[in-house]
Amino acid sequence: MSDPTVSPIPKEARPYQGLRAGLVTRLVAAGIDAFVVGGLLVAGYVGYAGARFLINPRGFSAPTTSLFRSLTTAFFVAVVYMAAGWTISGRTYGCHVLGLRVVNFHGRRLRLPTALVRALFCVAFPVGLLWCAASRANRSLQDVVLRTSVVYDWEPSAPWRKRPVAVIDP
Repeated sequence: MSDPTVSPIPKEARPYQGLRAGLVTRLVAAGIDAFVVGGLLVAGYVGYAGARFLINPRGFSAPTTSLFRSLTTAFFVAVVYMAAGWTISGRTYGCHVLGLRVVNFHGRRLRLPTALVRALFCVAFPVGLLWCAASRANRSLQDVVLRTSVVYDWEPSAPWRKRPVAVIDP
């Protein structure tokens, strides 16, 4: 039985629950996500090099790649990483660390098509995030176009929860 007086949300954070996140918080989350994507790319490269070594240890040389292939792979990995996170739980690892969740205009997690378009938009046009500084509602250009929001949400509930996150307009 759970005690209704016990909350996973710290007392200091409760007034911000459901409010839209600002530019600095979102930039820090994006930085964490960039490190995660970089780690995935390094792990993929090491795995590929290891497989090549196991197949031909005597003739092994470190694999080389072009800048275009590296950037294309990084773009693809970043889009898949973000779209999967937003579709499954409403958050990437960076969002999880900072207590953020990406929601649609109803306050629910994004569906796959919207998450994919938002991820493509975020990776192809990251400068759109700076619109948060000019927006009174703390919405990036991606949020304005796709009618999404990034809100503070520390609830550890499952992604299929029935109750939507309250998106509070200032």
